[in-house]
Amino acid sequence: MRDFPVFTTQNGAASIVLREVPYRGEAYITLRDTLQPEALLAECVDFCKIAGADKIYATGHDVLEKYPLHTAVIKMQQLRQSLPEGTGCLFPVTEQTAEQWRSIYNEKMRDVPNASTMTREDMKQYISQGGCYFVHNADTLLGIGLIQGEKIQAIAACKPGAGEIVLVSLCNAMFSEMVTVEVASTNIPAIRLYERLGFRKVAEISRWYNVNK
Repeated sequence: MRDFPVFTTQNGAASIVLREVPYRGEAYITLRDTLQPEALLAECVDFCKIAGADKIYATGHDVLEKYPLHTAVIKMQQLRQSLPEGTGCLFPVTEQTAEQWRSIYNEKMRDVPNASTMTREDMKQYISQGGCYFVHNADTLLGIGLIQGEKIQAIAACKPGAGEIVLVSLCNAMFSEMVTVEVASTNIPAIRLYERLGFRKVAEISRWYNVNK
């Protein structure tokens, strides 16, 4: 489904993400330039509902603070050399294994707040860029991950308790001095894992509010 990076009305401009409507029933609104935020928000919400969204979240303006908080996106960082050695072996995703990786990713991210569904087109792009991995220990698949520069873009454990091994194994394969992750404030298990490994919250990137009416 088409996104609208620039959605304009007489009340201002916003960005609307609809790509998750077919998969999770979710739409995301960012209010950008407006002197009438309530009116612009109402127009955006109506548009998202027409597109089929039944869960609508918004960010970008103080007026949203009167709505229930859905989640905040938090940036956390840790020095790569301060992390322990990982025991997992990384196997890059290929065209032959891409659908398996994508299937695992979408299953594990289905209930993660603000996570995006991975499409086949997304997968082709990530394969061409590199950074998608399976993490194994001998013949056992421990999890998957996606690295982009100094950032762990995605991580998912396939075995209970394997999250730490998967994470540090991915970090060990990076070349940057600092490792960055972004996590939803409501994803408590992930935050606890990062904090246990010494990651510290350095910024709140955004706050998303539930604007369903």
